[in-house]
Amino acid sequence: MSTSIADARTVEVAPGVHAYLQPDGGWFINNCGFLVGDDGVVLVDSAATEARTTALRRAIAAVTPLPVRVLVNTHWHTDHTNGNSQFEGAVVVTHDAARAPMLELVPTRPDPHGPFPAVAWGRLGRTRPDLTVTDSLTLWAGDLRCEVRGVGGPAHTVGDLVAWIPEHGVLFAGDLAFNGQAPLMSAGSISGSLRVLAELRDLGPAVVVPGHGELCGPEVFQTEIDYLTFVLECAERGRKDGRTPLETARSLGPHPFDHLADAERIVANLHRAYAELDGALPGAEIDLTATRLDMMALNGGKALTCHA
Repeated sequence: MSTSIADARTVEVAPGVHAYLQPDGGWFINNCGFLVGDDGVVLVDSAATEARTTALRRAIAAVTPLPVRVLVNTHWHTDHTNGNSQFEGAVVVTHDAARAPMLELVPTRPDPHGPFPAVAWGRLGRTRPDLTVTDSLTLWAGDLRCEVRGVGGPAHTVGDLVAWIPEHGVLFAGDLAFNGQAPLMSAGSISGSLRVLAELRDLGPAVVVPGHGELCGPEVFQTEIDYLTFVLECAERGRKDGRTPLETARSLGPHPFDHLADAERIVANLHRAYAELDGALPGAEIDLTATRLDMMALNGGKALTCHA
């Protein structure tokens, strides 16, 4: 599938509710969405680079001349937050636990020795979240109700939000939903994700806008539950046999989830599973540099594939 910025598209998934989809959904190619009200727009997430965020702004302008008044970040990861500063004047809403890492780590800093050395990030400014949520917050886009809900993680990260449009059954799931890609829980929790994903599945949304990949339904959460259950089983065997997470990942051979894009993420998830099996609390810090190096090792020693 193409990864050109020009291939991004806007889909009206319900009246006044738009998904902005960026193929192919791989590393740093995320989805966003926006709700059009009477006097402004509620935006769910920005994009990873200056160019991709500029394209997002143009896509919104093609639908409505109204300004973005509220920007909800589903979590702090920089593919969803790097472009925040292009929406000057918008009230930035995120999870309370996401505010500190956003202040420290957003935007992405180019690293020629990191896993994504070739990405043209562009000019990215800092953004200070204005409003934080732990449980829930109701936003209104005209008469359209948007429930911003903390999922009670840690799950994908220590501070995840979803945006739920109950009138139309539309769920903006952020990176709690990877459709067609391997999920990534190294900065969150395997056990917490299994609980949260089951709750989102049981919510029964008619449409899920995943953080990465094409539009889908609640079946995406069951796929992720099955994947993370497999990861946990592999971690238990590998740990018992005295293997490192990388050795365990290399020992797997063909498995039911090796068709998912960005398959090297399995070693990062194994790092998280090992930590929790060793008694770490959900969301406790682990060495994310080690997870990135092991993903690159599993990728043949090369930088990770990223067309952002």
